[in-house]
Amino acid sequence: MGEPPQVDLVGVGLNATDTLIPLSEYPERGSKHEYNSAIVMPGGQVATTVVACQSWGLRTRYVGKLGDDDAARLHEEAFRRAGVEAQLIKVPGGVSPQSLILVDAGGERTVLCRRDEHMTLRPEELRREWVVSARLLHLDGHDTAAATLAASWARAAGVPVVADLDDTYPGVEELVANIDYLIVSKDFSCRLMDETNLERALRLMQSRFGCRLSAATLGEDGVLAWDGRQLLHSAAFRVPVVDTTGAGDIFRAGFIYALMQEWTLEEQLEFSCAAAAMNCMAQGARGGIKTVGDIRHLMATVARYESAFGLSTFD
Repeated sequence: MGEPPQVDLVGVGLNATDTLIPLSEYPERGSKHEYNSAIVMPGGQVATTVVACQSWGLRTRYVGKLGDDDAARLHEEAFRRAGVEAQLIKVPGGVSPQSLILVDAGGERTVLCRRDEHMTLRPEELRREWVVSARLLHLDGHDTAAATLAASWARAAGVPVVADLDDTYPGVEELVANIDYLIVSKDFSCRLMDETNLERALRLMQSRFGCRLSAATLGEDGVLAWDGRQLLHSAAFRVPVVDTTGAGDIFRAGFIYALMQEWTLEEQLEFSCAAAAMNCMAQGARGGIKTVGDIRHLMATVARYESAFGLSTFD
């Protein structure tokens, strides 16, 4: 096999086929509810981030695992249409990852995931050249052993690593030690550091693991980030929310794009919040991926939420 072409971004991690079910209200336990539509769309944390970055002009590669079903064909077509170089490990007879997503009238989503154990990406299925021929690696850590190997290859080759982590999987600390830009959920940082105060948890993560940046996404409260010198809070934009599915994935895409433009941290976070806000104005994980120009227009014209708390009260 020949050497893979150089790309700006390689993503190693999850894909999923989302079945989106909009509801007028979230069902109570034991109740029955009618729904009017179910929309099938491609999604998944890393896969969605990669597609967004490709749409903004970055050269991208996606590495992940798919089954032998209609869902796999949906993803292959989505990658082909977007122009993403897809290195797909196929499992004959396997069932690709599936998500059922309930979206309430306010746009908040609840995700039910189904993942065949055969879809676990194993370290021996990766190729080092897929990783080190990129300017940046992005991963989610769900398949922790494979993610850790990819991150260690990147670290040894001087390739920066961005991670989207939302659960403290077994072995995740070894992975975190190889991350440069750690963007996590609020709960992740507090659980990992056994700390109830978010600001202290971010400072501890950055100090203990040596990452360049530790940050936590906070939904409508935006994002809080610590780079070892300054603590920055970037507020979310006030937009009409249709569906929050994929907001975090597009936030990471915005961060990666802005990082590669060498913008300041403040600009990186603001652009990321704006990109995520635009995605929330449409259905699906990738339904609101807009142009860089559209995102910049939103940044210039749309108000942001005023924080109801000071930086010292992120408890």
